[in-house]
Amino acid sequence: MTVRALDRLFRPQTIAVFGGREARRVIEQCDRMGFAGELWPVHPTLDEVLGRRCYRSVSELPSPPDAAFVGVNRILTIEIVRSLSAAGAGGAVCYASGFSEAVAELADGSDLQQALVDAAGDMPILGPNCYGFINGLDGALLWPDQHGMTRVERGVAILTQSSNIALNLTMQTRGLPIAYVVTSGNQAQTSLSDIACGLLSDPRVTALGLHVEGFGDKAALERLAAVARLTKKPVVVLKVGKSEQARQATLSHTASLAGGDAVADAVLARLGIGRVETLPALLETLKLLHVAGPLQGASISSMSCSGGEASLMADAAIGRAVTFRDLESKQLPRLRGILGDMVTLSNPLDYHTFVWGDRARQTEAFTAMFEGSYDLNLVVLDFPRADRCEAADWVTTADAVAAAASATGALAGILATLPETMPEAVADRLIAEGVVPFCGIDETLIAAEVAAGIGDTWRKPPCLPLLSVASVEGAIETLTEADAKTELDLAGLRIPKGRVASSPLQAADCAERLGFPVVLKALGVAHKTEAGAVALNLKDAKAVSDAASKMAATDGFLVEKMIDRPVAELIVGASRDPVFGLSLTLGAGGIFVELLEDSVILPLPTTRSEISEAISRLKIAKLIEGYRGRPKGDLEATVTAVARAADYVVMNAARLEELDINPLMVLPEGHGVAAVDALIRRRR
Repeated sequence: MTVRALDRLFRPQTIAVFGGREARRVIEQCDRMGFAGELWPVHPTLDEVLGRRCYRSVSELPSPPDAAFVGVNRILTIEIVRSLSAAGAGGAVCYASGFSEAVAELADGSDLQQALVDAAGDMPILGPNCYGFINGLDGALLWPDQHGMTRVERGVAILTQSSNIALNLTMQTRGLPIAYVVTSGNQAQTSLSDIACGLLSDPRVTALGLHVEGFGDKAALERLAAVARLTKKPVVVLKVGKSEQARQATLSHTASLAGGDAVADAVLARLGIGRVETLPALLETLKLLHVAGPLQGASISSMSCSGGEASLMADAAIGRAVTFRDLESKQLPRLRGILGDMVTLSNPLDYHTFVWGDRARQTEAFTAMFEGSYDLNLVVLDFPRADRCEAADWVTTADAVAAAASATGALAGILATLPETMPEAVADRLIAEGVVPFCGIDETLIAAEVAAGIGDTWRKPPCLPLLSVASVEGAIETLTEADAKTELDLAGLRIPKGRVASSPLQAADCAERLGFPVVLKALGVAHKTEAGAVALNLKDAKAVSDAASKMAATDGFLVEKMIDRPVAELIVGASRDPVFGLSLTLGAGGIFVELLEDSVILPLPTTRSEISEAISRLKIAKLIEGYRGRPKGDLEATVTAVARAADYVVMNAARLEELDINPLMVLPEGHGVAAVDALIRRRR
């Protein structure tokens, strides 16, 4: 789809409203927000609405409207949209339901949705089945309900498929300035990516938050990431719902590790789009991105006047990609002189109450902390209830934080551990002063983690375009292990020396030719270990013959030379996601696949540096590095083998459905690797 011009729709000077109660509410909300443009109600029988002349049809309007809210039934919606498009209107919000979202109840839902798209032609439409949008910058609302937004000069944009969630988010009291809230509904014509790119084009928008149920087009997601990077406006996503693929039974371990949600995580990270799991985390992350944009790193300082709060902060960082780096030596004398000998100088820092209520000393203490080159400096501060308590000392502390941030140029935030202990008026004031008013410890650290991740991606050269090869038609075949290994051997991966046998006697003969010890496997059996279809370390012909006689082999046997004990075992594989296509999975292999839950997904194509970095993130990487005096693994050969597997996937992307190398044995340094088991499923 070509990029649609959404300027007139989202930033209208003239708005036409069609319908009864909902249309009247749109006019009410525009009036409340101080919309300075023209509002034109259209109704077949009314003469005026809220003091404004009412027009009978599109043809009677003074000029083609920039935007139109169509709040009538689904059949009439199509006719009005057709008239608006023919007249040259800028766009329309289609409020009615009963289109594709209701196919199960209404047999003609999909047909009507296509009729609506045809009627719109080149004119952008939002929906159907959506509330529309609120433009808090210009006070333009195509929104048929109450809301909690106020006018702002700049702020974040929030885009969601759910009108009710959009409504809820407008009610936030966390100090987040919201420039736009937009609902997309069915996306019959204008997609989430189209809308998002249109919002990012407004210079007053600072960041974008997306609430989505899924991604339908990876090319559109790549385009959004490119626009975000070009405009320097970060995007954070709250994605809900698990893909059907993640719930389906599969033949390979790779597919179970690479469920649709995990692949989405990897793709978003590669594109530099942040991801959160909850609405509070989305709001806190947007707050940080609005004030500071992406972070240069994830080092954090924390100060509080409570040891309990300091401990909460330290514990919350466990398992997150943020660090409370030790204080720098240059900070210690100054902090000691300000706080005294009874304070333990550390990060997080409990500064006790020795400077409480003293703005000058607090400013000096915060300044000394903020000079430690941290990416984010936090002061934990929960304000008391205004209806029962006096908050003067808390205001003094907030003043000191703002003064220290101004003096040092450091990024600072005041963190209330509970959202109800950060008054909205205080949050608004802090935002205006460039201090982030955070609510919730976990949400704050998530925000820092996400902002640092976006910053890390943006500092690197743009990534390679995602692999985009459509799967060919045809039945899926599963290669025998022997045939799969022949494929991998041709791709440059090392496999054990082996022979195929059709009977136990022939298997024993093959073992004699290879030399003992050997491994025996039954061909045509998935998950061989669980099925008793593999025997290891067989040391003579009789052992091979006996083991083969006990196996239920449908396609014969594979006899292979036993590989020496490895340093570590990896799984390397690929599976096809319905949206993002093929991706590569690395993880702890062998019997540890599910036990350790230790895996990383790499979107394709990938590079040696990305593969090396991915391996370093695995828990099992410690074994490859030489854990507790054990031999180091051949890391260079491992990276090469994974890269060749990735190349094989890319070269065979049209036919390949699954690849599973488990395990890839990592041998001691200088001895390479070996792919000792393999599964390939592909289209015929």
